[in-house]
Amino acid sequence: MIVCCQPGFESFAEKELRAHGIPVAERGPGWLRADAHAAPPELCFAYAILPDAVEVAGDSVNALAARAAEVFFASAREERFEHAWPLAVRFAGGLDGLGRRADGVERALLELVRKRMSRVARLAEQKAPRGIGRARGLFLFFADFGRLFVARECLCGGQRRMADDPLAPSRSYLKVEEAYGVLGREPAEGETVADLGAAPGGWSYSAARRGARVVAVDNGPLKGGALGHPLIEHRREDAFRFQPGPDARFDWLFCDLVEEPHHVMRDIVEPWLTRGWCRRFVVILKFGRVDPVALLREITAPGGVLATRTEGLRARHLYHDREEFTLVGEVR
Repeated sequence: MIVCCQPGFESFAEKELRAHGIPVAERGPGWLRADAHAAPPELCFAYAILPDAVEVAGDSVNALAARAAEVFFASAREERFEHAWPLAVRFAGGLDGLGRRADGVERALLELVRKRMSRVARLAEQKAPRGIGRARGLFLFFADFGRLFVARECLCGGQRRMADDPLAPSRSYLKVEEAYGVLGREPAEGETVADLGAAPGGWSYSAARRGARVVAVDNGPLKGGALGHPLIEHRREDAFRFQPGPDARFDWLFCDLVEEPHHVMRDIVEPWLTRGWCRRFVVILKFGRVDPVALLREITAPGGVLATRTEGLRARHLYHDREEFTLVGEVR
């Protein structure tokens, strides 16, 4: 089983696997190999898991492509291809030129599939699947220039790189855009959003451009597309002191504060969820010097507010996250 993560966060992914009783046999920049077939149901730091991956080796592009094709042909012998299927290639970080090698193998591999299974090749989509869950296709992971892992299935965590918007006032805009995909929904026209710690307004802008009405709470200024937006009400208040009015309830709680994570959980997340002030949430916790795996275990423990007050809870280290992870979910 190959587990893909962001380079530099391998130790956290390994801790998660070990917490599920899965030992790690090998690890490199942005990946781990575990001698297991069944993957845990939810991992924060894994953005893709390739179960039952077959290791192949070769000293050239054509040799690697041929051996990967053999794995595909053997597994697809009795399979019916009625719809588009993903052909996705990933590779380890930190090796200059490995991406070019991977592209070359992908092209050669697809040509081999065309020669033998032309109709199947026409249905191939050369990109990683979107969304969360199990996808079937052909997935390659390059550990180095002469070694790759081939799998027919991928367990997708939902993380992906997002396109920037020139009107977005900050890079954090990309994080909330990515979080919508993990949750499986996004703010809609007419919905209401409380954005705590809003400045400079990337998340508020993201919601407002979809037609949602936003209360942006921050003593700092808004910028870019958030500044003066007709659907954004800027309140210069302390995010920790802000509360909805009597009988008020927001459709969304946004929270991306540079604060100690226990402080955010205790003084924002817990009261907002237990008092029913929001229907769904996107919250980022900065772990910094805190062990994020231990923090996750603590805040999701049975009997806690996240376990008892939420549905569809997911914790993800997003593509656009740094030393932080993102919580999304619905309030019961």
